[in-house]
Amino acid sequence: MQRPKQQALAFLLGALLVGGVVGFSADRAFRREDQSIAGKRRELYDDLGLAESQRARLDSVFDDRNCRFDAALKSVQPALDSLRVSTRARMDLILTPDQRVRLDARRKDDDVRHDAERQRIKSACRS
Repeated sequence: MQRPKQQALAFLLGALLVGGVVGFSADRAFRREDQSIAGKRRELYDDLGLAESQRARLDSVFDDRNCRFDAALKSVQPALDSLRVSTRARMDLILTPDQRVRLDARRKDDDVRHDAERQRIKSACRS
């Protein structure tokens, strides 16, 4: 009598886990909202109902903060870069060749987005 209960419980837990993973993946795949820094700012500004003049002033505040963050991180950036490279290498050892190809594509997309944001921040810091 105990074995069928354990099997049923294992099945339910498995179904819950698979459902969670599928739901998370579907959310990521079908999400249409802009997840960029600019998109998140726009969403915040829209939610607060800010006027254009307020948006421009808050952009300046955020840009100044980002410039200060960059200046503070400059001394530890090489260590952070090294950590990212070593973590990626460790991850690659776990993945199959097909999974590595797919992850590399995602990494390239992420790197392009992050580089574009970095350039935008650097240009704001020069102003």
